[in-house]
Formats: sequence, C-alpha cells, structure tokens
Amino acid sequence: MEELMQHLGKIKIPKQTDKIYKDECVYSFDTPDSPTGLYVSLATFLGLGQDHVLHYYRLTHNPVFLHIKRTKKEIVPDQKGDGPDKKITRLAIGTSGGFTPDQQKYTYHEEYKIVILPQFTEISYPREGLPAQVELSVKLILDSDSALKVAETETLSGTWDGEIKAVTKHAKTLKQLDNGIKIPPSGWKCEKCDLRQNLWLNLTDGSILCGRKFYDGTGGNDHAVEHYRNTNYPLAVKLGTITKEGKADVFSYDENDMVEDPNLIEHLAHWGINITQMEKTDKSMVELELDLNQKFGEWVALQEAASKLTPLYGAGYTGLANLGNSCYLNSVMQMLFAIPDFIKRFVDGAPYIYKQNYTDPANDFNVQMSKLGVGLLSGRYSVSPLSNTDDDSRQGIPPRMFKNLIGRGHPGFSSNRQQDAQEFFLQLINILDRNSRHQVNPTQCFKFKVEERYQCTSSGKVKYTYRPEYILPLPIPLEAAINKEEVAAYEALKKETEANGQKVNPNAFVRPRIKLMSCLETFIQPEIVEQFYSTALNEKTTAQKTTRLATFPDFLLLHLKKFTMKENWSPVKLDVAIEMPDVIDLSSLRGLGLQPGETLLPDISGSDPPSPVYDRKILSDLTDMGFPQEACKRALYFTDNRGLEAATNWVMEHIGDSDIADPFVPPGIDVKTGTDKFVPNDNALATVMSMGFTKEQAIKALKATNNNLERAADWIFSHQVELDDGESDAGYSDDIFRDGSTQYKLVGFISHMGTSSMVGHYVCHLLKNNRWVIYNDDRVALSENPPKELGYIYLYQRIE
Repeated sequence: MEELMQHLGKIKIPKQTDKIYKDECVYSFDTPDSPTGLYVSLATFLGLGQDHVLHYYRLTHNPVFLHIKRTKKEIVPDQKGDGPDKKITRLAIGTSGGFTPDQQKYTYHEEYKIVILPQFTEISYPREGLPAQVELSVKLILDSDSALKVAETETLSGTWDGEIKAVTKHAKTLKQLDNGIKIPPSGWKCEKCDLRQNLWLNLTDGSILCGRKFYDGTGGNDHAVEHYRNTNYPLAVKLGTITKEGKADVFSYDENDMVEDPNLIEHLAHWGINITQMEKTDKSMVELELDLNQKFGEWVALQEAASKLTPLYGAGYTGLANLGNSCYLNSVMQMLFAIPDFIKRFVDGAPYIYKQNYTDPANDFNVQMSKLGVGLLSGRYSVSPLSNTDDDSRQGIPPRMFKNLIGRGHPGFSSNRQQDAQEFFLQLINILDRNSRHQVNPTQCFKFKVEERYQCTSSGKVKYTYRPEYILPLPIPLEAAINKEEVAAYEALKKETEANGQKVNPNAFVRPRIKLMSCLETFIQPEIVEQFYSTALNEKTTAQKTTRLATFPDFLLLHLKKFTMKENWSPVKLDVAIEMPDVIDLSSLRGLGLQPGETLLPDISGSDPPSPVYDRKILSDLTDMGFPQEACKRALYFTDNRGLEAATNWVMEHIGDSDIADPFVPPGIDVKTGTDKFVPNDNALATVMSMGFTKEQAIKALKATNNNLERAADWIFSHQVELDDGESDAGYSDDIFRDGSTQYKLVGFISHMGTSSMVGHYVCHLLKNNRWVIYNDDRVALSENPPKELGYIYLYQRIE
C-alpha cells in the first residue's frame, strides 16, 4: 500500500469524455480472457497486454494499472435446457438472428487487482483502505462503457445494420386513390398472371401484383415493378407478411430499398385491411433470401461444407472473427497479409509502433495495421487445441479496433451491413496511400498503368492517355459460354417443369462456363467513343478506343464483374463458372505506346475547348435518384442533354464502370498539368476553401481523400502541421510503377456467395506452401476442393 501511495499523483479519475480500453490491448489482441489478462493504465486508461505493458511503463513512467482477468466455465447440459434450435432470421454471420457459430455455452467470472510496475506489485481489489482516488478511478473504469463499445455505437449511428430500415420519404405524403377497392383477408392472386405467392399490394391504387423473379427462377414475374414503371406509385407491401403488430415488408421503388412505413396501419386501413385479423402466411424477403442461399450450391461449394476439413494452426493460419457481416474485411485482410510488401511494412517493421504517440494508439492507422498483421502471422492466437472437439478447434482474433478505424466516416463500412469486398479494397488503398508518407507504400505491388489509345475516326490521328489502377475489372461475356447446349437444355427443362406447377431440382442447375481468356479478350476489344473532341478538327466526332496495360505489377488483382443490372434495372449476380488457369500469359494485354506511322493528335492551341453544358434540371433529378454527380455529368454529356429517361438509361448501362464516379473529363480533352493526375471536384473545392483554407490546401485535402468532401474536411483539420509547413508528398510518388514479365500464377482468390454484394458471405482461399488453405472467418483449414471457378476477386503473382 505504501508503494501505491507514492504514485497517487499519476492516477486520474476518468471523465465522461475519456476513452477506456478495457476490452482489448491497443497493440495486440490480448484481452481479459488471455492467460495473462489485461492491464488498464490508471493514468491514460489504455489497455495493454503483458508483452506491451512494461515497455509502455518505461516510455511513459505511468506505473499503476488495473489488472483484469476473466475466466470462463462451461454451462453444464441441465443448465442449458432442451429448447428448440435457434431459428436463422437474418442473412448475416456473427450477428443477432444470423448464422452464429455457437450458442452461449459459458459463464464468465472476472478478477481484479491493482498492479504497480516495474516490480508487478499486486494489491487485491476490492479491498478496504484503498485511497479514495484509486477506489473511484477503478470503479468508474469498471462501470463505464469501453472505448470499443462507444466507437461501435458512434459508427453505427444513423446506419442500417440489416434490422433497422430507413423511414420512407412517402410516409406522410403518400397518395391513395378512392377507387372503391377493398382487399379481402385471403384468396389473393396476381392481376396479370396466375401466381398466388410473392404478391405485393400497391398502397396507392390497391393493385395486387407478383414480385421480382429470383435468380433460381422462383419468385414472381416482375409485374409489380412493371406497374411502378407505368404509374410511378412508389410503395408496395408484401401480402402475407403483415402482422397484428402492424409490421410487414414494405418496398419503395423509387428509393430502391426495403423501408419502414410508420403510417402503415392507416395506409392498409384505406384498403379495408384490419391488421388485428391478419396472420403472417408468406415468407419475408429475408426468409426467401435465406432459403435461396441455404440451398445446395455455391454456399456449400465455396465453404467446402461437404468436406470434413482439417483445421490448421500456427503462424499464418490465424482466423478473423466475424464482427457482424465483416467477412468482406476479413477476406481482404487475409489476402493482403499473405503478400511480402505488407509483411515487410507492417509485420517485420512492427517494433516501430512503440515510437508512436501514446495518446490514442487505437486511432493510429499504422499501429492498427501492424497490430492486425502481427496478430495474423505470429501464430500467438492460433494454437492447436488439446482436444478434438469442434468447440475447442475454433480460433481467431476480432479486428474491432481496425474495423472501427477503417470505417469511420464511411456510411457503408461503418455499418454492420455486408459490403462489397472490391469496394473495400479500393477504400483501403486510398487510406494506405494517405498513411504511407516517408515510408514505402505497400500498395505499389498492385499498382499498374492502364494505356488507353484513341484514334479519331475523322482524321485518323491518335491520342494516348495513361492512368493508375490497382485492380483489373473484367467483363463476363455470357455469349462466350462453352456449354451453351447444356445451359439451354436446363432452361428448357426449368420452363417445362414450372409450367406443370412443379419446382425445379436445384441440383440440376447448370452454370454457364466461360474461359478467363474470353473475359480478357472482351476487355481489350475496341469500342466506339461518342462525343470525342478531336483537337485535329476542333470539334466533336467519334473515336475508336482500345485499352491495354502499359505495366504489369508484382501482383495482379482480377475483379470479375459478376454484379450487374437486368433489363428491368433490378440488380442481379451472374451465377457463372469462370475457368481460371493456374498459370497464365497476359502478353496479349501489353500496350506498346505510339507506333511507327501513327500521328498524334495536336495539343490544344489558342482558346480552350468549350466546357460541357449540363441541363441543371436533369442533373438535379439524376442526383436526387442517388447517382454520383460525376456519373450524372457523364450521362448528360453522352446523351446531349436529351432528357431524364435517356440520361438514366445511360447511367444504368454504365453503373458498373470502374471510373463512373471519378471526376469527369470529356474524351479527347487533356486537363492534366505536368504529372498531376488529380482533378478536384469544383463544388467540393469551393466548400473546403469557404472554411478559410487556400486553394492549394483544399486541393491537397481533396486529393488525399479522392474528392470525398466529408473525409476531406476531417483530413484537413488533422493535418494542420503538414499544411502549414507546406510539406510535399515526398515519401511516395504517383509515377512509380513496377513492371516485368507477363507470366502469372494463381495464388489466391476471394469468393462471394449470395445474390448481391450487400448480402451473403465472403471466404478467402490462399496458396501457401504449395497447398490451398481456406480462410472462412475464424476457421482456417486445409482446402480439399478449392472452388477456383466460382471466385469474385483473384490474386495472381508474377513469375519472373
């Protein structure tokens, strides 16, 4: 006790604004459940594992800690009860109502001690006679919400986590016709066909029509959505999902999402529906999606669920716990930390994190990347169990701090909704770029230069442009399927079976099979560019555009564009099998630059070309639909402002383009200055400058955040020193491109199961030590049948 009294000046009482890290070490994945427990500083409230606490003390001279040790005890069978198995109600993994790996099987007990460094002197807690300052500090630490819980609450604020739906904008203004229609309590049928299931009541005119057709052929015949296109009546409720509590599936066609209608009871009463007499008889959209995804098919194949997989443990075989639909993050991070550039930067160089400021390491991106890398590759958190039971074989670390940090300020990645792994990878690339100042940027191993050649059809002269990319998006040409006869036979069988009122055996499903080379040939196929400004003519004409790769990176990521739009604008995932070779030669993609006999289009001389003119009314209507502003500008330019319908059709046809949301530059016009490839968004630039920053500072912030105004504002306030001293971007260059052989071998792939990138599940397969390994969240195992043909993102390594 006397030793404790000497350090009372170092002990602080937590304030409401203080962050208390009592769940997990800020530098490792040690927790109170770890064998050595967790040490919480009574000076800074940082949580530290035993491997870090002594070093922290030597640097900060803060000696007093609250030690938390938690033990678990298995609940004996008679305490569990013999109730029914938990029903899956959400298309998610690791969240309430979703696919949870285990039910609650343990009770937990926590023990506390006051520990004084450097001798690790222990004082039991609770204990009479403790100084009031220590007593109050410890009590508030234990009673307060942890920093992790607070951060998760803040990032989820205002987002839809899969349970909470946004309130429709039509709730108060919905028009309902007085046409005398009254809806009976049962016996419903589609007004356009004979379907009696998957029926939707339009809340404006009382029509009852069938819903969309699902990817397996079940569902409806799209009559409800066709009715919306003809009438613009926005809200429909799914009959059979209405409950006595006034809940139901409500879809808003113009908002393109499931919504909450707080006036649903009144809207239903208009059509004579008394909810007190309603019983739920039809499956909700979530239940239907679950049925589809739990069928024998890609869920079984991609997770290799039909095989008894052998678990793997040790260095490089640590899983990542699913933090509520975070499997997209888990798959991408497993893939990145299999690459030498990332290991060298964040794992081999991990000791540099001790040089960081100790104020809040949980919010330092480099620290959290190192923490994650060391956690995955050290083997410390992947130890083979003593028993062979399924419960004991589970292993993995939860990337809570990393997920909170990486998703901050992003409406999608901060939520608990499933996200697109490809979009997350690009988001991570931007963040890594911003945090690689004065250090080697590990993303350069992916970076390649795309060459675009334009040939003016009127003058015959050419123009070459170049841009950096990190992932190669490949179209999927269904017409190139090598098993067209088998697919046609299946479609005929399905049509005949359904006509007889029977269901098609899902095991009979035949996927179109397409060779990777067909995708590559489609990618490099020439295309005609309309509205091309020819500097040889000083007017618009057409041009032929061809795309090649000017450089080939160490690791080439291929993104198969499986998510597209049907003719009725409804999203669909192409359920295809792409034959991915283990070794491939990509020499046909090599760009050669200006060739003998070619004449370059002249530079713009004299007055600048006329700036594009956009119809402000159409532009406003398009952006109100939720399309990116730069995409809307493209649509108006290429449709000559002909009208909203033409522009909307253009956007929907090009929504999958990789540059759809990039700052729009009319084809043929070069706005680059020197080597600067960045073009700031005019509106965002004006907004940042209105905060009192110079144009150069505003451009720097927008460049660092890829023209994201919200993140640019946050960036500019957190980089004041760099802005004030005019610090340059020394440390990495936009113009560094590695290049080499066009021979590649397949070393990894990420697969997606589900009908949309926003639902379902992701898994990762990696080639390690000449054997394939599956990373399925916190389960890591030897892969017996890697489903190479069903992947979504593929990782190829160059063969020197």
